[in-house]
Parts: sequence; C-alpha cells; structure tokens
Amino acid sequence: MGLRERKKQRTRDALIDAALDLFLSQGYEATTIDQIAARVEVSPRTFFRYFASKEDVALSPTADEQEMFLAELVARPLSEPPFTALSQSMRAMLSILKEADGAEASRVVKAQRLVHSTPVLLGGAMRLIRENERRLIAEVARRRGTTPDDLQSQLVVSVFVSIGLLCMDGPTEDLSGLARRYEELLTLAERSLRPGWDLPVRAEAAPASVAS
Repeated sequence: MGLRERKKQRTRDALIDAALDLFLSQGYEATTIDQIAARVEVSPRTFFRYFASKEDVALSPTADEQEMFLAELVARPLSEPPFTALSQSMRAMLSILKEADGAEASRVVKAQRLVHSTPVLLGGAMRLIRENERRLIAEVARRRGTTPDDLQSQLVVSVFVSIGLLCMDGPTEDLSGLARRYEELLTLAERSLRPGWDLPVRAEAAPASVAS
C-alpha cells in the first residue's frame, strides 16, 4: 500500500480498537460514536468515512475475516474437493491471523468476546454469516461446475458453516486456542465424512440388456 492507504488503514484500525475497548469497558449501548472518535482524536465526521454505524465498526473484524477467507477459497486449486478447499482456506486464514502482530490478534479476540456478550451484535454477526454463506455457496457451485441452487453445494457449505458456529461457541481467549479448536473440529469432520461426499454425483451406468 502507498503512504495514503497506510495512513487510512491506521486510522481505521485505531477506530476499531477504540470502539472495541469502549464497548467492552462501558457497554455497547452506553458508548457513543462521539466517544469513539474522541478516543482517536478525530471528528465524528471522520468516523463516518470509515463506518456506517456502531454495529458496523463492532462487526468489522468479523467482516474482514470473511473477506480474507473468501479470497483464500477463490485461490485454492480447482482440483481440490470442495470441502477440502474450504478446510484448507480456513487453516490458511488462521495461520495468517496467528502470524499477525499482537494488535491484530487482540482485535480479533476482543471482537469475538464482544459479539458473544452482546445480543444485538450476535444477531448482526449471524446476518453476516448468512450473507457470507450465500457467497460461499456461489463459489463452491462454481468450483463444482453447477449453479447456487445446487443442493449438494448448499449442503457442503452448510456443513462447513456449522463447524464454524460450533467452534465459535467455545471460549476465545486467544487465536492459538481458536485455531486448535478449529483444527480439532475440521479433523473430526474429515475423519467422519465419507470420501467423495462433496463431489458431483455421477450417473451410474445403466445395466446392459440381457440377450434373449
């Protein structure tokens, strides 16, 4: 990124960090956009250049993770079975996050804690997950050479998203713990699912007619 882009990214990160700290210390409802902006020493007008609302800034780490994950999935080899591509994309994303600096890792963990302790944000996070699920279905269908209304593509993504929701139900004290829990669940799923379950169903050859 150029100097201007780096400066914008630093301001965006600072607003997210300030918002998360205020939300966790004094409550989501009690925190105002003016307070968030003041913590970063910018105007509320500057805040709205980056985020549309308090919910938007609170859920931005989740939205950023989803964008990162989708980019990893699109880059996976088309030769990979769909569920393998999804699993490897998640492992790659978690690896990137684990190698990030302490501020970014802390941001992800704080956002998870906030979402799970704030009902209105949990509802917003679920909306993001549902929207992202539709994008994942479209990508899996593309990889399988079908359309998003393909039931098998929908099932593959549904199984994967369910694993993610199960992982999020556990404690999120640090990224290493989150990554371990995800790895355990992905390994369990890979061991439990029948090989080829996520591949296109091939029509069985019709039995040869018996000569009279």
